[in-house]
Amino acid sequence: MATYYNENTVLYLNGEFVKASEAKIDLYGQSLHYGYAVFEGIRSYKTVNGKTKIFKEVEHFERLKKSALALNLPYSYNTQELIDATYQVLEKNNIQDAYIRPLVFAPANMSFSKNTESYITIEAWQMQPFLGEKLLRVMTSSFERPNPKGFKIEAKAAGHYVNSILASQEAKEKGYDEALLNDMNGNIAEAPGANVFFEKDGKLFTPATGNILPGITRATVIEICKELDIPVEEKQFKTAELKQADAAFFCGTAAEVIGWESLDGSTFKKNWNDSLGKLIQDAYKARVIETPMLKEALI
Repeated sequence: MATYYNENTVLYLNGEFVKASEAKIDLYGQSLHYGYAVFEGIRSYKTVNGKTKIFKEVEHFERLKKSALALNLPYSYNTQELIDATYQVLEKNNIQDAYIRPLVFAPANMSFSKNTESYITIEAWQMQPFLGEKLLRVMTSSFERPNPKGFKIEAKAAGHYVNSILASQEAKEKGYDEALLNDMNGNIAEAPGANVFFEKDGKLFTPATGNILPGITRATVIEICKELDIPVEEKQFKTAELKQADAAFFCGTAAEVIGWESLDGSTFKKNWNDSLGKLIQDAYKARVIETPMLKEALI
């Protein structure tokens, strides 16, 4: 099993820095019993100048706030104060390349009435790319993404990820690296913890918003495409169309940008190293460590 903390690890909990081994939560908490919590996945990197930089920190903490408010979780935390606390967590644990997990959770409350308070923790640990660095063998999942009429689908809610865990476990039990889920209309949605792009005839396509979590890394990929003059279209599409793609990749904070080898055993036409995805993967890596890269160098 992965080790996320030891006896020296420090985390942030409700305005204080405490040892992870000594931190306590209420076993009667609504979050533990019902999955009623919101979180973020954030990464920090050691940049080329040796400093620690949290990537897109404002966007992540602002989304944390939006998620909490969407789920009626009281939220009184200041974004800049949380960013400052996160840098202190990194410093106290002496890590630069880190995965960061802020979590807003509810107090003891076995009823379904609104809470009048919430709690927050910020944890960090070292983690390699979530899906590894080799091209992925992807499987179409038998599970679907939740109907957006049943959830606040754009909130990064803890309970939503039961769906993700089931889909990912199913794929791995069948010998694949990761799952790909459709929405309730049979359109491609996303991975258990990442968004999807595919390349066809020099253009990138990605599922439109509405039935997906619109990822911050997804938005970054679109930014990079604009800078590199790579056309991107957001639309609905089916598995059959995706299998005719030249190449495909997942993107997310934990996964970063990672290419596919195949979908349901069907390989793609392009060599990954010749694909637009590889170009974006390199540009993304350069961006997060703040390497100045010219457009001409990437092309």
